[in-house]
Amino acid sequence: MFYIAPSLLAADFADLKNEIKRMEEAGANYLHLDIMDGHFVPNISYGAGLISSIRKHTQLIFDVHLMISDPLKYVDSFIKAGADIITFHYECSDRPMEIMNEIKSKHIPCGIAISPKTPAEAVIPFIGVADMILVMTVEPGFGGQSLIHECLDKVRILRREALARGIDLNIEVDGGINGDNAIHCTEAGANILVAGSSLFKSKKPKTIVHQMRLAAKEHPFLG
Repeated sequence: MFYIAPSLLAADFADLKNEIKRMEEAGANYLHLDIMDGHFVPNISYGAGLISSIRKHTQLIFDVHLMISDPLKYVDSFIKAGADIITFHYECSDRPMEIMNEIKSKHIPCGIAISPKTPAEAVIPFIGVADMILVMTVEPGFGGQSLIHECLDKVRILRREALARGIDLNIEVDGGINGDNAIHCTEAGANILVAGSSLFKSKKPKTIVHQMRLAAKEHPFLG
């Protein structure tokens, strides 16, 4: 399956209800929610309270991306707020498998993310355990950056490994993605595309979504 996840960080926060509705009408599947603590990344975004306040206004899958230093401390509050999947960063701990198992024990899908400097090999042990692997294609912490194309090589490595094991792995890419470069992401093996500015800042987000879906259809994984 192929999914599109608009990143709320790029939305107009003065009009979130309508901004989310625009993404639904454009054909999005997920709503990507970036949680930043000002410690793991040099920025602060929002917390569980905001997620709880918008949960009742949409049926989109809440894809909660924890860019924080101590994810387990806050997991319960995000689950209570309405998270449908929680992703934490490999780099936040020297015991990531313990974090993964603890989150999954709460009966919620769990993903693991890697930043641009982390090799794909670091998360190969999570194939078959993680519900999703997120490959950051920009440095985490700020929106509006350009896609780092070299990061897509990691997507290829992970997709090949998953296929070799017969595992239908969700691989998400996040950072600098738009309708024009979506084909590079789908050819690399990504099946979940996170897009912020290219969707929320567009007057025609439905057109961008169509471009992305066309990319997945006409430019599948090259192998």
